[in-house]
Amino acid sequence: MPSRPLVLARRMERLGTETAFEVLARARELERQGRSIVHLEIGEPDFDTPKHIVDAAVEALRSGKTHYGPSTGLPELREAIAADFTKRRGTPIAADNVTVLAGGKPAIFFPLLALLDEGDEAIYPNPGFPIYESMIEFSGAKAVPLPLREANQFRTDVDELKRLITPKTKIVIVNSPHNPCGSVLPPDDVRRIAELCAERGIWLFSDEIYCRIMYEEKHATPLQWGDRDRIIVLDGFSKTFAMTGWRLGYSIAPAELATRIARLQTNCNSCPATFSQIAAVSALNGPQEPVDAMVREFKQRRDVVVKGLNSIPGMSCITPQGAFYAFANIQKTGMGSRDLQRALLEEAGVGTLSGTAFGKHGEGFIRLSYANSIANLEEALRRMKAWIGARKPVPT
Repeated sequence: MPSRPLVLARRMERLGTETAFEVLARARELERQGRSIVHLEIGEPDFDTPKHIVDAAVEALRSGKTHYGPSTGLPELREAIAADFTKRRGTPIAADNVTVLAGGKPAIFFPLLALLDEGDEAIYPNPGFPIYESMIEFSGAKAVPLPLREANQFRTDVDELKRLITPKTKIVIVNSPHNPCGSVLPPDDVRRIAELCAERGIWLFSDEIYCRIMYEEKHATPLQWGDRDRIIVLDGFSKTFAMTGWRLGYSIAPAELATRIARLQTNCNSCPATFSQIAAVSALNGPQEPVDAMVREFKQRRDVVVKGLNSIPGMSCITPQGAFYAFANIQKTGMGSRDLQRALLEEAGVGTLSGTAFGKHGEGFIRLSYANSIANLEEALRRMKAWIGARKPVPT
């Protein structure tokens, strides 16, 4: 019988991807061939999950906490999240606002799917986390990029945001600290954005997954100023507690929307893993010293990477204020972002990501994750400098 072509639903044509995992797969393939690769492509803390969190999960497994839980998340975890958020962000929320999800991506997917219709518009940062654009387009809405520019420290230009808003704008997305640029929105900018969205009756989606990984500046959430009935916050445990493989995130939203987010989870994956949630309670209520130590180490690594990048001919990098990414300007190398990403991996043995993996406005840049040891970071910088130095100079 002749094979039949696979005919997919048209919506699949609107679905993007996260390039980091594709580059990681190629890097792993090169390693299997015997190549030495320094991994700066994947956004994952290289620290182990703190022991007290692991112990809590093991105890939960041994005591039979392996069954279904509520689609909204375990009550004790939702209460712990609400208490922690209220304490750390300086604005009160209730457990009814919290939906615990199987990772951070559902906290993007479910709210956008619940709110956006065909004909709506959603404004998102570009360069930015690629899943924003992917999920906006998948929902049938129009993704409207808000350029983030190096001249503005890769921060949202509030005046430019105003100009992009139309009667069709339903959601504005902000991300601080920012992936891939490491930028942080000052409190006054967060206030202005929150007030702007409140005035226009627009939903504001604030991705705060890196809120504990801050260096010089302080984090601000729009819930301090905006219309709480039109604000959604994303956070989770992957970055702060080095729990990427545990797949545990959460959304904070008006209670009425939170029930709809939970219903989408019911239809998708029922509920997050029970023992992971019990471990997350321990993460929030237990010792915080491992988090503080990790952030101090990231700051040291940041300084090594920024200094090293600025010593490479044709490259420059401003100092990121949060997360664990450096967004390096490569325009003077004379190479495009994707070509340089490929060459650094295939020829220099350094995994990076093209700025265009985060949108068209990322051209001329590459992202490096400094979630790696200082020794490995220094080796990566040495390889990059040697490879670029061996190329013929680009005419100016």
